[in-house]
Amino acid sequence: MFKELDPLLHSELRLAVMSILLSVEEADFVYLKERTNATSGNLSVQIDKLSEAGYIEVERGFQGKRTRTVCKMTPVGIAAFEKYVEALKGYLTIENQQPDK
Repeated sequence: MFKELDPLLHSELRLAVMSILLSVEEADFVYLKERTNATSGNLSVQIDKLSEAGYIEVERGFQGKRTRTVCKMTPVGIAAFEKYVEALKGYLTIENQQPDK
């Protein structure tokens, strides 16, 4: 009856990162940190998990003397996000599918 929700996307912070990246072409670490109110350490760990799953691409480099990390969604990440949203919709509409009492 219920579709399985992707446990990687079911984390609040990872879902927030993916939602932000879906609406922009790319986002740097500072922007993601500000938008999610996450700590640097936690955000870094969650970005690594999304990257290892192939959901996002991460480019690390320098802008002047400062390090810069830029993230963008991959086609695999977009597909996973869309599948997650569709599964979640099933949870939200389940009340309409119950038989009349």
